[in-house]
Amino acid sequence: MRSIGGRSQATRIGISRRHALGLGLAALTQPLLATPSLAGGRLMPPQTSAPQSNPFPLGVASGDPLPDGFVLWTRLAAEPLSQDPLSPGGLSGGDVLLKYEIAVDPLMQRIVRSGLARAEAVFAHSVHLEVSGLKPGRPYWYRFVTSEAASPIGCARTAPGEGQPLDNFRFGFVSCANYEQGYFSAYRHLAAEAPDLVLFLGDYIYETSAPLDKATVRRHGDPEIPTTLAGYRNRYAQYRLDPDLQALHAAAPALTIWDDHEVQNDYAGEWASNFEPPARFLLQRAAAYQAFYEHMPLRPSRCLQPGTAPGAAMRIYDRTNFGDLVSFSMLDGRQYRSREACYAPPYGGGHVVTARQCPELTDPSRSLLGEEQEAWLYDGLAASKARWNVIGQTVLMAPLHDNHPGTEAHEWTEAWDGYPAARTRLLDHIESSGVANPVVLSGDNHAFWANELKRESDGTTIATEFVGTSITSYGPPYEMVAKWLPSNPQVRFFESRKRGYSVVDVNAHRMVTRFQAISDAADPEAKVETLASFVLEAGRKELMTA
Repeated sequence: MRSIGGRSQATRIGISRRHALGLGLAALTQPLLATPSLAGGRLMPPQTSAPQSNPFPLGVASGDPLPDGFVLWTRLAAEPLSQDPLSPGGLSGGDVLLKYEIAVDPLMQRIVRSGLARAEAVFAHSVHLEVSGLKPGRPYWYRFVTSEAASPIGCARTAPGEGQPLDNFRFGFVSCANYEQGYFSAYRHLAAEAPDLVLFLGDYIYETSAPLDKATVRRHGDPEIPTTLAGYRNRYAQYRLDPDLQALHAAAPALTIWDDHEVQNDYAGEWASNFEPPARFLLQRAAAYQAFYEHMPLRPSRCLQPGTAPGAAMRIYDRTNFGDLVSFSMLDGRQYRSREACYAPPYGGGHVVTARQCPELTDPSRSLLGEEQEAWLYDGLAASKARWNVIGQTVLMAPLHDNHPGTEAHEWTEAWDGYPAARTRLLDHIESSGVANPVVLSGDNHAFWANELKRESDGTTIATEFVGTSITSYGPPYEMVAKWLPSNPQVRFFESRKRGYSVVDVNAHRMVTRFQAISDAADPEAKVETLASFVLEAGRKELMTA
């Protein structure tokens, strides 16, 4: 959602009073702005249809906190799983205006800001309201309202001012939520921890579905792998209908990045893992990227590239600072990465190779982040004044060798092991630029890890990596990986048999990371326990058990 001025290419249509009342627009006298929708390669004329039931079944969310504001999100979807591509969410026609309210209390009695937000038809009637002019470093509560319904109330938070002292901060990080492999009770338990921020580190949805003859905890609504905008929209809508996911988004603002399953497992840049020609695959990727944007509290002024079709190129990497305490650099590890080493049938995605088998593996020109994003990351880390510098990204950064000493290392091409020169560049930069207390947070691996990131030449620890397990997705075989650990002393903790989330409490002196495990992902009422806790003292690289 842009500012209320709307898109310059929008055309004006009239709207009946009955329609306006149905959408809570009785006070409006000006017509709505309608954007023609694209279907089947031709422009369809705008139509008008009002939702006949709850327009907010997908909940609300906030994200991208700044010292004076944040982004507020919802999506109008009276029929959230509508199969009609011309009326996503059961709503056709042009843009819709609805009211928003922001308060300084959770009961919404002291409203400090209200106005109109635009649900853009071109983005499936989603709202991305960029709010500014608020006070720094405090919570706000918000909702969207029509004459017939009010959305759930969500809690957003502004960041402290640049360099402002911040005593304590709590954030969670999560990844890998396969709807078919469990319930999202981990989200509910994280919401109950009242975090100030939640990092979503990829695989928010899964594009794949289990065969119909295979037992699952629950089913994707459409068993087909989505390849179109309509297909991806409905997959997100099904996930967004989950009450535990809605509860977490309503409880705290989010910083959100994607990994591979938001598009296709193991893809890299323009390279599909199923060897689809790039020209065709990029159309699918654009549809997936647009659907991601439509369902996340992302900042349109950053994500939407002027002169570029939605989804064709979308910047999601960014840096968010919380006073003088923490700086978060959130990375895009998919859109700009070099294709995976030795990409050729039958290996279009991740596979195990050695440098002798695959000389391309060690090519220094290869990058997981792309040249521009690498430079942006390096510059930001070098200039940071924060006490703690957190890098949020998606795949395992620490080396993991499935070999014994004296034998040739086997590398997994999907993770940073598949881009060893890029990893060396990053760690060298962190060390040479004197980055204060660098911590890497990762997803993707479906296991809890606590790793020390070391300089390869002499084993000096440069940074720390925490990897969160999956919300529901099945983990790698524990016994298999456990056999490798004696050859991988950089790994301080590993557990793949548990699902859950991670919570970090940080102050000027220490960072405490808790791995929280749920009792059973197949149980919607699963309980939670602390599996392990780790302490990082400011100024020290050694990882201690709490």
